[in-house]
Amino acid sequence: MLRSTIRWMTGLSSNMEQNKSTSTVESSASTSEVPVTPDAIEVDNSQTILLKIATLYAERLMNDICLVVDGVEYPAHRLILCASSDVFQVMLMSPQWSESQESRVTLQETPQCVPLFSEFLRYFYTGQIRISYEVVLPILSLADKYNVRDLISLCLEYMQNHIAVAAIHGTLVSWLEYTSNCGHQDITQTCQNFIKWNIELVARTADFGNFELDVLVTLLHQSDLVIKDEMTLYRCLEDWLNHQANRLKTQLTLTEFESTLKQLVVAVMTPVRFPMMSPRQLAELLLSPLTKKYKEFFVERMAIGMAFHSGHHERVREVMRTEDDGALLFEPRLYIVDTCSSLLTIENFHSLPSYHTRTLVFSSHSFLAEYAGDRACEWVVDIYPKGVWFKKFFLIVWHGTVEMPEHVIRSVRLSLTCKEPPIDRHEDMRVKIGVLIYGLQDGVEHIARATEIIHRFNKKDRVLNLDDLLPFEELNPQQEVVHNVNPISPFLVGANKDMLKLHIVISPAN
Repeated sequence: MLRSTIRWMTGLSSNMEQNKSTSTVESSASTSEVPVTPDAIEVDNSQTILLKIATLYAERLMNDICLVVDGVEYPAHRLILCASSDVFQVMLMSPQWSESQESRVTLQETPQCVPLFSEFLRYFYTGQIRISYEVVLPILSLADKYNVRDLISLCLEYMQNHIAVAAIHGTLVSWLEYTSNCGHQDITQTCQNFIKWNIELVARTADFGNFELDVLVTLLHQSDLVIKDEMTLYRCLEDWLNHQANRLKTQLTLTEFESTLKQLVVAVMTPVRFPMMSPRQLAELLLSPLTKKYKEFFVERMAIGMAFHSGHHERVREVMRTEDDGALLFEPRLYIVDTCSSLLTIENFHSLPSYHTRTLVFSSHSFLAEYAGDRACEWVVDIYPKGVWFKKFFLIVWHGTVEMPEHVIRSVRLSLTCKEPPIDRHEDMRVKIGVLIYGLQDGVEHIARATEIIHRFNKKDRVLNLDDLLPFEELNPQQEVVHNVNPISPFLVGANKDMLKLHIVISPAN
């Protein structure tokens, strides 16, 4: 009966196409003749129509095709499948596909997708589906496979808004791997940034061991990686290698296992910046079981670190010249250890008046190499989270006095002042500055934004102003007049979501 109905509808559609221009004119004419009365209303009964369509699936009425997944049958309707999925449309409507002539089609799905296929198919009829950090990846995988564009967008939007939860529950690395392979660049970049800026948090989860080698090595080459210090990163990579060793033991012979594990050690430890470890930390590494096992490799890497700290410039230049990305070994990352960073917090943020500032004074090392001594430089940090106000003033110039009107900048500004550059330095002091801004998502506090810049300070140029650290409206959202609600910025943390929290990182740039 349904097939006869569909054939009748197809013939009707063909006749309508043939008379398209005529019907369009007639339709326009009849529309213009319909009187518009003041009491006319627009009737929306779409929910009832959707319920009728959903009933077709729920009660398995009038189905004309059966999808089989892992031995389970799912009665369905070609019309709904083709309207929802480009892939089903080609598969079921193109004569060159054998499935177009079949009433029973077997689909091969991954073990992760099999339990969710029923919900996936129900979405075609209802537009409803339950998404969580646990199931969003297999749902997205099905949506990608069958090119269900609206569901793809829903999954990616969910992932964008729940990155922190994925990190806590150990699925974020898998999100990164999948979206990178499937070309979802926006969410891939979001995952990469979260991992770079919160790698210690991610490394504590079992999912960290799922990092593919090439993706992990690419990450290790990044200088905006936020970590306590380089030794902490080394420990994280030890855990990753232990995970790989446990996995490979069951898959390879002993000889293959030892050879493969050595290749992994060399690949992930070569980008580690041993010169950024202190001589004491380098000495501690000699006691590590991993270092003892691969002594020849690690002694060579640690020797590069000791050459840097001993002032052997020829050896340093040789490494920079001969190794791929050798210069990166001598560039600090965004280390949040106390010797080169300090925390700045503004509590009761909503009570802070406009244009007011908060100030932080701290010291950081002037040199990274041990031979240069343990000298420090003092910094003054002023943060303007609610804009900058320049009062009216008078400027004295050669031909008289000029009145300068007051001026307001709607910007989140950080002003950094070098109180006293080292007096014995003839060149500018070149430093790497990082501003790490914390955020709160689903109750998880994390670094949500990182700004990195290289700058030179000297006797004449001691102040650096960084504007637009955050979009002004995101940190200071306007009150919603309609609902009389004060929106909460995602960059405010604390129990009451009323604290602005920043880490200021300043390291010498060699």
